Amino acid sequence: MSTAGRRLIPLLVIVGALGMALGFLLGAATGDDDAALPVNADPNAADIGFSQDMTAHHLQAVEMAAAVLTTTSDPSIRTLAFDILTAQENQIGQMQGWLQAWDEPRFASGAHMAWMAGAEHENHEMPSMPMTDGALMPGMATSEEMARLRGLDGGEQDVYFLQLMLRHHEGGLPMAQAAIDQASTPLVTGIAQRMLDGQKKEIDLMTDLLAERGAEPLPFN
Repeated sequence: MSTAGRRLIPLLVIVGALGMALGFLLGAATGDDDAALPVNADPNAADIGFSQDMTAHHLQAVEMAAAVLTTTSDPSIRTLAFDILTAQENQIGQMQGWLQAWDEPRFASGAHMAWMAGAEHENHEMPSMPMTDGALMPGMATSEEMARLRGLDGGEQDVYFLQLMLRHHEGGLPMAQAAIDQASTPLVTGIAQRMLDGQKKEIDLMTDLLAERGAEPLPFN
């Protein structure tokens, strides 16, 4: 594939994903979609907080996936990045649609994960108090790590992508489990369960791909 063609892939992927999200919103507005927006629902703090915080968490995963999608020559990495980008863009669209229907902000105005206070899931103890403003959610990469990912190429970039994304997925699992346990809206508990199941499978896949390349996962942050 030409360089221009490779550069075009993320744009096409993002446009397609936004189209899926738009389709979801239009279907919800007309009532023709089984996953119609819960306009008349009574969301609790977990429904709202999860939708806001997981949107922010997903946005970084989409950025990671887009960073390697056009540069990797490894079909396994390209397929994984494509799957993560498209799935998480679509989920972002759904969660943002719910927040709009509930007349809630797109993102939390204060500390992340306040709605999860005291929760403990998936062998990762969550903070008993809300995180401080500006703190990264568990699993998320720092700005320096994101810059390093974009600066690498070839096999080194593939490995670092797997390491960052594996840690990122691990950080998202407790949040998804907390939403399953605490949210009151079936659409939120449903999407959280799908995230939990899908990301566990991708964690297993990324662990295997790292082992094949003789690399170890990063320590969990």
